[in-house]
Amino acid sequence: MALRFHLDEHVDPAIAVGLRRRAIDVTTTLEAGLGGATDEQQLAHCVQQRRVMFTQDEDFLSIAAVGAAHAGILYNKQGTKTIGQILEHLVLMDLCLSEAEMRGHVEFL
Repeated sequence: MALRFHLDEHVDPAIAVGLRRRAIDVTTTLEAGLGGATDEQQLAHCVQQRRVMFTQDEDFLSIAAVGAAHAGILYNKQGTKTIGQILEHLVLMDLCLSEAEMRGHVEFL
């Protein structure tokens, strides 16, 4: 089963566009009505929707480190990769990992 992604508000919207062009299921924080929601609320939304969070916000790493439940977190430090490189990584993750493999897992791009 393909991964379903959720992009937090720190992620360039062009990444969502690029994923959709590749027929990959993705939502964004704003589309989900989560603008201003806490990081914990966003992760809870992702668990409920079975979506892997892609973020460039280090706060999500701290939350995961204390054992908070999540459907998977993909992290990339902002400014270290181009949009194209990020898309390549996300597409690869979608092809190689299952929803079950990502649950509770943090992956660094």
